[in-house]
Amino acid sequence: MDLSICPLFVGLTKSEIDEILSRSVSEVLEVEKGQHVVRQGDTIHSLYILTDGLVRTEMVTKDGNVVEIEFIEPIRPLAPAFLVATESRYPVDVITMQKTLFYIIPKTLWLKEMMMNEQLLTNFMKLNSNMTVFLSKKVQMMSIKTLKGKLSLYILENTTPQNNTFTLKRTQSQLAEYFGVQRPSLARTLGDMMREELITLYKRELKVLDRGKLESMI
Repeated sequence: MDLSICPLFVGLTKSEIDEILSRSVSEVLEVEKGQHVVRQGDTIHSLYILTDGLVRTEMVTKDGNVVEIEFIEPIRPLAPAFLVATESRYPVDVITMQKTLFYIIPKTLWLKEMMMNEQLLTNFMKLNSNMTVFLSKKVQMMSIKTLKGKLSLYILENTTPQNNTFTLKRTQSQLAEYFGVQRPSLARTLGDMMREELITLYKRELKVLDRGKLESMI
């Protein structure tokens, strides 16, 4: 397990990371597939760092609708920005997609570590800023009315003019859940986009053919 790939530990040496974790990790938690790690509204007492496995996050709206937010892969912390919020509560449910492992660091110990290490503090601030950008894009996607428009935004966010191909990490069922639609609707829309020669899709390899038309649909 290479903890240096965690955005919290960028720029730190292995020995520095090991020292931080040896001082601060209070528990190593193993969670089986299909279990809630935390629930929306739970008070945040500790920083959870996902070190192995896969989780998804989802939010229940006031109307009772379930909105999938993202999939989180190792090595990433859960809801780091909310750790220091005035209302320090989890904004989403976190559910395991497979057997997972977490390092748990009490909030007080994590804050102490950041006060002692400028790089750690900088990384924490940068990670939270990037999360703000991600959430703003999520809000933008939710404001788009058509599924084709939402798919276009999703595809454009995962590609660039220089690199127009990416591998879908989600199955079509998971992607349909992410967009809040039924799988047949997603499959039909993807089929339409391929027939219109906007994209190609082979297995999970998606390639953009007409970036301009995708941008016009947002």
